[in-house]
Amino acid sequence: MKKPMKRIILFVGLLLIVFLAVYAYRIYDSLNGLSKGKTVAVEGITDWNGKDRVNVLLLGGDSRDSGKDQNPRSDTIMIASVDPAEKSIVLFSVLRDTYVSIPDHGKGKINAALALGGPSLAIQTVSNLLDIPIHYYVYTDFQGFMSLIDAIGGIEIDVEKNMDYEDAADGHKFDIHLKKGLQDMDGKTALQYVRFRHDATSDFTRTERQRKLIAAVTEKLQNASSLVKLPGIIKSVSPYVDTNMKPTDMLKLGRLGLSAKGNGIDSVQLPPTNLIQNIRTKSGAALSADPAALQGFVSSTLEQANEQASGKGEKDGK
Repeated sequence: MKKPMKRIILFVGLLLIVFLAVYAYRIYDSLNGLSKGKTVAVEGITDWNGKDRVNVLLLGGDSRDSGKDQNPRSDTIMIASVDPAEKSIVLFSVLRDTYVSIPDHGKGKINAALALGGPSLAIQTVSNLLDIPIHYYVYTDFQGFMSLIDAIGGIEIDVEKNMDYEDAADGHKFDIHLKKGLQDMDGKTALQYVRFRHDATSDFTRTERQRKLIAAVTEKLQNASSLVKLPGIIKSVSPYVDTNMKPTDMLKLGRLGLSAKGNGIDSVQLPPTNLIQNIRTKSGAALSADPAALQGFVSSTLEQANEQASGKGEKDGK
């Protein structure tokens, strides 16, 4: 190889190293801004060893009716469960009207746990209900959700039907007007899509839409163009997000999510329809499920996800 060519290759290699170093620093610096330290001691959290299944509680808060120093109720409750060995991902969404035992507060709807005791109480409540450890939590609100969608350049979603709802109490800021069909959504329209529940199946189809959109966002974040823009994406949502994850935890989970990309995401409602019991409480209608049956369902769902991922891995390896 001629000397000029060797020099060009060496120069390009040095540029690549510098770029990767700067990119890694930018990601680490932006991730560091996500943990606000609002929850000094997060009770109910289980340490993750990096090898076993990891469970992340995703909380979406509706802070419109909350005071400045008050925790909002959960508008969305999800658990992302990832197995590093089998590279399987299951996304559970918990119906917010599920009637549960909230530690030190008696019985109530599960979406009240966040308002009563912040992320710590939400973590304990969900962990007790499903009999699984919670290792991390991520909290955001409407603004954080919209900022994320806008930062990734929008998302394409096939809207199942026309959706219309108006609420004067918000000054019509969060009115919903969507048309049926494939649409490129920005943050505002994506929020309308995941919030709509004014139909016959109410929260059941709403949580299904939430899981559908989260899966679409996850897929888009895994492509090359989004990875290049990742530091800027993280910076844009940072003001609206809180988590107990350290930057090193986030990087580890990010790599894990990329390695599990080929197996897809299993999307599951909790409680499943066949276990739901409609009940009446002092505060109105709610949903209930036998705890043992619900925990058995969660356990079997995770086992099936691992079996499917393992079978796919063996097939791809042939």
